[in-house]
Amino acid sequence: MPTPAAVPAVPSPSPVHPAPDPRRWTALALICAAQFMLVLDVTVVNVALPALAADLDLGRTTLTWVVTAYTLCFGGLMLLGGRLADALGAWRVLLAGLALFTAASLACGLAQGADVLLGGRIAQGIGAALLSPAALALVTTVFQGAERPKALGVWAAVGGTGSAVGVLLGGALTAGPGWPWIFFVNVPVGLAVLVTLPRYVPEPTSTPRTVTTGTPKPKPKPKPKPTPRTVATGTTPVRRKGVGGLDIPGALLVTTATGALVYALVQAGDSGWTGAATLLPLLGALALYGAFAAAERKARTPLMDLRMLTRRPVVVGSLLMLVATALLISFFFLGSMQLQRVHGLDALRTGLLFLPVALTTAIGAHLGSRLVTTAGPRVCAAGGLAVAALGCLPLVFLRPDSGPWTTLLPSLATAAFGLGAVFVTATTTALGLIDPHEAGLASGIVNTFHELGGSIGVAIVSTLALTATAPTPAGLTNAYTLCALTAAAAAPAALWLIPRGRARSTGGPHGMH
Repeated sequence: MPTPAAVPAVPSPSPVHPAPDPRRWTALALICAAQFMLVLDVTVVNVALPALAADLDLGRTTLTWVVTAYTLCFGGLMLLGGRLADALGAWRVLLAGLALFTAASLACGLAQGADVLLGGRIAQGIGAALLSPAALALVTTVFQGAERPKALGVWAAVGGTGSAVGVLLGGALTAGPGWPWIFFVNVPVGLAVLVTLPRYVPEPTSTPRTVTTGTPKPKPKPKPKPTPRTVATGTTPVRRKGVGGLDIPGALLVTTATGALVYALVQAGDSGWTGAATLLPLLGALALYGAFAAAERKARTPLMDLRMLTRRPVVVGSLLMLVATALLISFFFLGSMQLQRVHGLDALRTGLLFLPVALTTAIGAHLGSRLVTTAGPRVCAAGGLAVAALGCLPLVFLRPDSGPWTTLLPSLATAAFGLGAVFVTATTTALGLIDPHEAGLASGIVNTFHELGGSIGVAIVSTLALTATAPTPAGLTNAYTLCALTAAAAAPAALWLIPRGRARSTGGPHGMH
């Protein structure tokens, strides 16, 4: 083999990457600040629910929608937000979503009744659905090479700490200046990011230049004029330009279907599971889901490729994410109502008590990320769900008015520890056992199930646990029993459903937000 000096002088292209934009880390900090607000608002309201009920005279149904309206719109419209980011530009969609979220937060804080509050929560969810996928798209395009994993690590840390800070901040603000400030706090942060971010967003990195050695660089050929992008439908190509190819009907159908499902679950607490007010929305939800499936088959650019739902890893990972999120958000909801309505704790002490629960979730996720690569996703998921069931079990047999520090806190912290490992397993199952080119769509589906799981979980447990605005001892026992049974049933199901094999890295930014 010839040495490098003996190789003939043949023109060899060598990539030359443009110098990194010095503004990129400041842009990342601003983007993460915006994302932090979105994650915060999933849990920050839980501690403030009793204060909201007292000041605005909200009943059980309305309280449930205060939590679910946000996560429902956030999850239901997230895929559409990602499509808009592709069509219109990520930074434009990010700023539009941030502006809407900030304005909606102000409206929520100023609300004097249920109508304005719920309208503001819906608008917050729509803004979050625009902002979050656009923000992640910016992170993945601005950072290249070895810097990208570091940037995505910062992004993941924001998602992991947002829930923990949410319960603490919600308690401190509610006990201090009052519940409106759980929304007002978003306004100065949102305005600051809106004003500052456009100065620091670098242009997306283009394809690297190449230079040649040994011979002069040939004159480039004239570039052909670009033709409109087309999508093949049958034999005739169809032009697609701007937002014309967006599947807006599909996004509205799937969000409305899930809204009808949540409405039915909430109504079951008042009308019973066999009442017309429950069954009719359930039937409507099924019909709307069917219409969504039919619309996706006919759409030129479908919101969701339904063939992805035939992939076993994606389906199982999404279901695991749905169950884990439903259980965790239900624990925050039930615990907050129990601590303040039954035990008489103020909002600040409630937030402090929930902080260990949020932290054990993060610890479980960290340990699960190691276990899933050594023992495999089956063992990690089944073990995490078994721990969650065992952690919740004491709450089924102990009296609801028992001391919170010796009963409720250890039980919920143990359950949350197990669920942290399930979150990691859900992501790695859906994304680590499929082809890399399909990871983007699979990630969107898993993240959608993550948000919708909170809506469905809170709707069900509120039906079981609450009468009017206060939890009942029997209702709490029923709700915790359902949580324990769900986790216990999901544990062996995970062993059976999760495909054999070990997860492999997809090479992309597919963590939880």
